[in-house]
Amino acid sequence: MIFHYLLAFLFFVLGENFIVDGLGCNWGTRATHPLPGNIVVKLMKDNGFNKVKLFEADPRALQALGRSGIQVMVGIPNDMLAPLAASVSAAEEWVSKNVSYYLSNKGVDIRYVAVGNEPFLKTYNNKFTHTAFPALQNVQAALIKAGLGRDVKATIPLNADVYETDAGVPSGGNFRADIHDLMISIVKFLDNNGAPFTVNIYPFLSLYADPHFPVEYAFFDGTSSPVVDGSITYTNVFDANYDTLVSALEKNGFPSMPIIIGEVGWPTDGDLNAKMEFARRFNQGLLNRISQGQGTPKRPSPPDIYLFSLIDEDAKSIDPGNFERHWGVFYFDGTIKYPLNLGKNRNLTAAKGVQYLARQWCIMAPDANLMDPNLPQSISFACTYADCTSLGYGSSCGGLDARNNASYAFNMYYQTMNQQKGACDQFHGLSIITKIDPAYRDSSCKYEIMIDTGRHEKATNPGTSSAGKMHTTFVFVSFLLALIIFCVS
Repeated sequence: MIFHYLLAFLFFVLGENFIVDGLGCNWGTRATHPLPGNIVVKLMKDNGFNKVKLFEADPRALQALGRSGIQVMVGIPNDMLAPLAASVSAAEEWVSKNVSYYLSNKGVDIRYVAVGNEPFLKTYNNKFTHTAFPALQNVQAALIKAGLGRDVKATIPLNADVYETDAGVPSGGNFRADIHDLMISIVKFLDNNGAPFTVNIYPFLSLYADPHFPVEYAFFDGTSSPVVDGSITYTNVFDANYDTLVSALEKNGFPSMPIIIGEVGWPTDGDLNAKMEFARRFNQGLLNRISQGQGTPKRPSPPDIYLFSLIDEDAKSIDPGNFERHWGVFYFDGTIKYPLNLGKNRNLTAAKGVQYLARQWCIMAPDANLMDPNLPQSISFACTYADCTSLGYGSSCGGLDARNNASYAFNMYYQTMNQQKGACDQFHGLSIITKIDPAYRDSSCKYEIMIDTGRHEKATNPGTSSAGKMHTTFVFVSFLLALIIFCVS
């Protein structure tokens, strides 16, 4: 306890000179135009991220992380759990290829293997319930066999829905009844191998899922009515959620189990509550707590935290919601979305050395008729192969009129196709190329120009393959079409 008082005193004395240290981030790679790995690594180092979590063993990312000084948690996707659970030799092969090789040959500082990602989500309907733990056991066995058991630990990043409280307060926390025995087995295994419990906590999703959730309770500096749990008062949902897990661990005999926050953050687009000011407020509050050494009422020391996410991913699944492509602190190209104070008078630093396609956009032709019968199917086509989530209700481009709505969709397709010759001619004569930025001054809506990945001279027809589709739902496209009809009626 004395240590925590001293830490608080130091922060009071140093004030703004105290810098956020030991911060991790998630580096997702589901992008049509990914930033080069060396630029991403430089971006992390320039902004003080010394830990990173990867969702898969992406060779491009792992190569770039070699000898960078950044500690790595490398992930195994859920669709690989079944083969790894069924075969120790498969786990040994994976460890050899994705851990041992990069450690010894490339100098990648791998500290953890994340076996699956939130495999017990209720929405998965037990799809991974019987494979996650055996896969964890086999991967840990493979690490031990490779001589890495002391330095590399296997863990399972779990969603906060694996625990709950019937009492409505953190002290009532326990593991979910349907997986209680399984969770105890996993926690015991982690404890026996010196591995941490990894959990993803999202106050934003509490707000997204419940329209009656008190908005202020989602933030660290909120002013909503606190939740009183005996002698403890909770002023924000993050602390309450985290301590519910601590209570669950204590209740089942693991009071000192180390915990890692595998994901926490706030999106900036794709929903009414996914906006810049909320994201900045939440993430600044999170950074302030880390720099102050502040934990929760039951665990005063802060855990290792991996911010979600470093950069936006425009090809990520939007099944949970349109906001899924907008979790980044930075845009897809490493430009800054909003300011964050990192302490010691340091602010966020944008990515350097990014190469872009030509400054030109594909828009709806000025003389094109909004009543043209080909317009709805043209927009539908564009949004099938490109990311139109910013056009949704409450999103950054949701207030565009019908013509600009079409222009945005056409341009996203054109940029996603690398400005290839003929890409702007896919819309039945309704579009033209312009060198004048169509975005309104002071508007939150951006008409993107993509990163130059060297593919702009390769002509392709996306209509011949489903691989290029962005899997935009029929409901979302229907919303756009309805918007056009409303605007021109």
